[in-house]
Amino acid sequence: MKKDRLILLLPLLLCLGSTGCAPKPFSAAEKRTIGSQQEGIMRLWTIDNPGDSLFLRKQARKVTPDMMRSEEFRTLCQRMLLTVQDSTNPGVGIAAPQVGIPCRLIAVQRFDKPGEPFELYANPEILRYGEKKVASPEGCLSVPGRRGTVSRSDEIQLQYTDPRTESTHEETIKGFTAIIFQHETDHLDGTLYIDKLIDEPQQ
Repeated sequence: MKKDRLILLLPLLLCLGSTGCAPKPFSAAEKRTIGSQQEGIMRLWTIDNPGDSLFLRKQARKVTPDMMRSEEFRTLCQRMLLTVQDSTNPGVGIAAPQVGIPCRLIAVQRFDKPGEPFELYANPEILRYGEKKVASPEGCLSVPGRRGTVSRSDEIQLQYTDPRTESTHEETIKGFTAIIFQHETDHLDGTLYIDKLIDEPQQ
């Protein structure tokens, strides 16, 4: 490498080698959206708002270890759980893009477990879809006031990262809980249930 080129690149190389220039887990705008734990329920992004609708169609980025170790991530997890369990507008699952954060994180109510708890999953990926299909009505917090019938697999093989331990797991999930996982992982790829309707939406 020529000396003059090296001199020009030196500030960039020094920056890349320092923690001060390392990519941040969340942007300044995302930090503002995540807010603080004291703010409670988050604003839902819906297709009724043109800007929200475009955002909901974007591909979400992978959750990194740095993100999972950040205070912002912990706040996001807590506020997502508060939002999906809002007594005035409850859901059975939620994805981070639905509250304005484009990362691969979902919360799902585990109807297949004692107590039916809500649990968080980072970077969920469906490795296998069962052959048996079930047609059932669906709604969505981001598609207010509508419902429609969607055909989905009754069983899936899921791979995900546990945000608490950063460990990777695989699990076979069946029934209604499997349908919720399919709905929520669709959100991470910019897909909404209304894209898969097999009948006319109900108002």
